Amino acid sequence: MKKNNDIFGNAVLDFYHQKNWTNIMVHSPDFDDDEIPTAYLFRNFSEMPILEQKALQLAAGKTLDVGACAGSHSLYLQEKNIAVKAIDLSKGAIEVCKLRGIKNAENLDFFDVKNEQFDTILMLMNGSGIIGKMKNLNLFFTHLKTLLTPHGKVLLDSSDLQYLFDTDEDGGIWVNPNKYYGELTYQLSYKGDKSEVFDWLYIDFNSLALTAETNGFQCKLVKKGQHYDYLAVLTLNA
Repeated sequence: MKKNNDIFGNAVLDFYHQKNWTNIMVHSPDFDDDEIPTAYLFRNFSEMPILEQKALQLAAGKTLDVGACAGSHSLYLQEKNIAVKAIDLSKGAIEVCKLRGIKNAENLDFFDVKNEQFDTILMLMNGSGIIGKMKNLNLFFTHLKTLLTPHGKVLLDSSDLQYLFDTDEDGGIWVNPNKYYGELTYQLSYKGDKSEVFDWLYIDFNSLALTAETNGFQCKLVKKGQHYDYLAVLTLNA
């Protein structure tokens, strides 16, 4: 396989132009291979999980959609007359966003967003993943402070991966003491191409809330999903 770091972009472009249903494969040293149905990246509101629906209903004001991919969340908000900016690391994904009619879409890393502030920041589909590792949490919150309006909010979903581990008699889990159990590495492949290996963070709610508090944020649980996933809202302390 040849290396290509725009796996998502290639897949959504193929689906948009050719209705190619080839799925994106997900590889991790910790788990069996999985796949992401490319068609799912084009879902409408009624097809979204309940946590995503709730987040979109709470979005208000000038909104930043982080990791927009094919733009399904941004499209919904735009149709509700919410001013939304879609960003993604994938050039192909942003091209599809524009083709689907998103007015403000940019090929941009979240950590490179500068000189703009937002009333809502959406970080959905395991939005904590882009933080990469627990050691990056303080940097993440520091950057959020530059992007939020005084009364702005971040709507972020993630999952607590404790269910993947064996429990002891006291209900504790057996994990590597030298590594947070939600720190994973992934690699993507699609039609003969493979991405570089990248870090991805799933964070339990209590750890997120504790780090938020130490960085001057309030963190509240909005809703729990059906399988250890949750939606949280982050706001700046007054």
